[in-house]
Amino acid sequence: MITFPIAKINLGLNVVEKRADGYHNLETVFYPVNIQDALEVYEMDNAFPSPYDCDLKVTNIHIEGDEQRNLVVRAYQLLKQDFPSLPRLHAHLYKGIPTQAGMGGGSSDCAYMITLLDEMFRLGLTEEQMIDYAAQLGADCAFFINSQPAYAEGIGEILKPIALNLKGWYIAIVRPVIPVSTKEAFSLITPRHPEKNCRDIVMQPIETWREELTNDFEHSVFTLHPEIGAIKQRLYDLGATYAAMSGSGSSLFGLFREPIDLSEFNAEGTFKTIIPLT
Repeated sequence: MITFPIAKINLGLNVVEKRADGYHNLETVFYPVNIQDALEVYEMDNAFPSPYDCDLKVTNIHIEGDEQRNLVVRAYQLLKQDFPSLPRLHAHLYKGIPTQAGMGGGSSDCAYMITLLDEMFRLGLTEEQMIDYAAQLGADCAFFINSQPAYAEGIGEILKPIALNLKGWYIAIVRPVIPVSTKEAFSLITPRHPEKNCRDIVMQPIETWREELTNDFEHSVFTLHPEIGAIKQRLYDLGATYAAMSGSGSSLFGLFREPIDLSEFNAEGTFKTIIPLT
């Protein structure tokens, strides 16, 4: 069986307080973007000599680290605790969503693995149960269980649907090859509640967002990496109605009325695309 995990952007991202457990409470709006990975899963032959119950192969984009720590495998392992009859599996993950981009690619893979396993093996999970499993694996994993626009609080796991539709707009995304340390970016932020909640701002005309809809990570990330901030400004120069960084970076996005040419963003390894929002 095959499924196609999609990406997200953050429309506003405010770090509002530090928690007792060391994490931070956030306020943000998640919006789905149709940039896809491909995740294919099939049963492993009993004679196949794999030491793993879920044998994962990742292609197209290299991901650092042990593939057995990938969220796809961890999702399988989490469900197998409650459904021990799940068979051994091969999983092939073709990465199309850029990594370390603030676009939720790994979280999406995790959530889509949960929904795929539920469908493939008729586990009978409710949406609420799948959301609970996903939330155990990562802060924004739960969003991708249904991949619908949502306002998020807590560490990103408390979700409320939001009636936001950007159909008719084009989104340009540029992710430079500049590593951003989320830990370092957090260290430069002073948590505070914004004057106006991003949930309310995104219901205003998009033309008002530039002055009001903020991502608190931009100040620290742009201070550490001015070249990332320069890309945001360039998107405005090219005619974006609104531009921002997604998550803690390093991807920047701009909302446009018409398609634009992104050929100037030609540094080796840079991810760039412009697609219609649906």
